[in-house]
Amino acid sequence: MMVHVLIVDDHSVVSEGTKALLEQEPDLQATIIHSSLQVLKLSQQEIESYDLYLLDLNMPNMNGLELTEKIRAIKSNAKIVIYTGYDIASHFNFLIEAGVSGFISKSVSKHQFIRTIRCLLDGEAVIPLELLPQLRRIDITVKSDDLNITLTNKEEEILVRVAKGLTNREIATELYMSQRYVERNLSEIFKKVKVNSRAELIHVAKKKGLIPDLFLW
Repeated sequence: MMVHVLIVDDHSVVSEGTKALLEQEPDLQATIIHSSLQVLKLSQQEIESYDLYLLDLNMPNMNGLELTEKIRAIKSNAKIVIYTGYDIASHFNFLIEAGVSGFISKSVSKHQFIRTIRCLLDGEAVIPLELLPQLRRIDITVKSDDLNITLTNKEEEILVRVAKGLTNREIATELYMSQRYVERNLSEIFKKVKVNSRAELIHVAKKKGLIPDLFLW
């Protein structure tokens, strides 16, 4: 049975190499798309036709995390792999929550690459050992000369969406919580970060590393 893989990567040399690597396997067939936005132009049936999605993390217009959420909204059981040359530690929890099934470094050997693909196709999640402890993370703590900030997972989720420009109502809708709950948590974040406005909050949060680099667009 032929397995269909969608590669989404804005680097043509890398994506062509990845396609060639996959198609050395007799049962793997790959399609390349160089833009996240092009993926969303496909019909729902076309998107659902793929058995595995191999996404670059850092792409213009829409990154791998955002594209993961879009694909999962269309195909809830999609097997999505982040294939990247960048450190994903600061993005890890967001990617897991978005529904990513595994991670592959672009520096792995051919053997490791194919073995990981096979594991994912067999329904196994693939997570780098060094990132495994983050699955137990309860909150995030950032220390600096003038601040010692600890945010809960929920506060971090709200903070990221504030940085993306969402209103309290939009955040509440996206996170399935009441607007009052968002407002209470945002007020608590203001106190912890010692700011009085959203603009100041975003500035300090980015400067102190409370928002992963992936969201610094």
